Amino acid sequence: MTLKATPLNSAHRAAGAKMVDFGGWDMPVNYGSQIEEHHAVRNDAGMFDVSHMCVVDLEGANARAFLRGLLANNVDKLQTPGKALYSCMLNPEGGVIDDLIVYFLGENWFRLVVNAGTAEKDIAWIKSQNEATASGLAVTQRRDGGNAIALVAVQGPNARAKTWQVLPAIQAASEPLKPFNAAIVTGTPFGEVMVARTGYTGEDGFELALPASQAEALWSALAAAGVKPAGLGARDTLRLEAGMNLYGQDMDESVSPLDAGLAWTVDMASERDFIGKAALRQKGQQANFAGLILREKGGILRAHQKVVSASGAVGEITSGTFSPTMQQAIALARLPLGVAVGDAVHVEIRDKKLAASVVKLPFVRNGKVLAA
Repeated sequence: MTLKATPLNSAHRAAGAKMVDFGGWDMPVNYGSQIEEHHAVRNDAGMFDVSHMCVVDLEGANARAFLRGLLANNVDKLQTPGKALYSCMLNPEGGVIDDLIVYFLGENWFRLVVNAGTAEKDIAWIKSQNEATASGLAVTQRRDGGNAIALVAVQGPNARAKTWQVLPAIQAASEPLKPFNAAIVTGTPFGEVMVARTGYTGEDGFELALPASQAEALWSALAAAGVKPAGLGARDTLRLEAGMNLYGQDMDESVSPLDAGLAWTVDMASERDFIGKAALRQKGQQANFAGLILREKGGILRAHQKVVSASGAVGEITSGTFSPTMQQAIALARLPLGVAVGDAVHVEIRDKKLAASVVKLPFVRNGKVLAA
């Protein structure tokens, strides 16, 4: 099978990146040291190629009404152009088809950024719902073809300053942006750029959407300004420290957002109906989602390991790693409802049961360790 390549593939290879098959995409896992890349994001600035993710533009007079029914979070929160919202898109059974960000760019134009591995499925679902509701929207994927958009995430305490050094044309529009807001800036040396104050690391920074043809030039300019390229390995340890879910591990179509720590993204209070709402109301929350810190030496927390509470109730780790920031083994876990933050539990690692404690997420945010 031929792997798909982002517009930055040749830049990764020229930099000596270790490339891996990531859901059918040829992607960099690291450029030599995953740990150094992780610390660069926590302490300075790092950048990620996230062009394998997919921009989907929804345009038409019924765009807002359509998204009211499609998404579990309420797009009526988006009243100021540029404001963004994190949401799950659910199936009728209340399972998560995907988690995504929706940007309000105009009353007739909303932009979604969906996950790489689910993009085809997502677009097919969106188009089927567009047809079923007779919404009449133009649904345009922007990952492939002549109007393709590349995505570069610049993250870390110095990320914004270094981005402005390379892209001074965006500073006036992006400096006042609050988290989860975006602006579109035209006339930059790299074409039209959507700059969003969002990310997947628990650090400040930008996600930049620009013409795919300009991605390599921007990447090179950022590297010259001291922004360290970072791969999928660091991206995973950073997002896990930040307590951020990964689709396919922490939730999927068989998992309710209520059981994945995402109840805060689900609007059950308003009268608005959305796909999956009735199922969520019927089933309710069936598990707790929390962090774990391993308190004994002798293992690393990994997905699918069993978590046993004092009462004998069994949960499961969904994502686990060794935290470079905390120097401890940490995990995200789906636990029985009776298990709460502060409880002592045991994790089955091979033939041992090792002590761990349940903690509130996130572990790390903006360079500070919050869970100990």
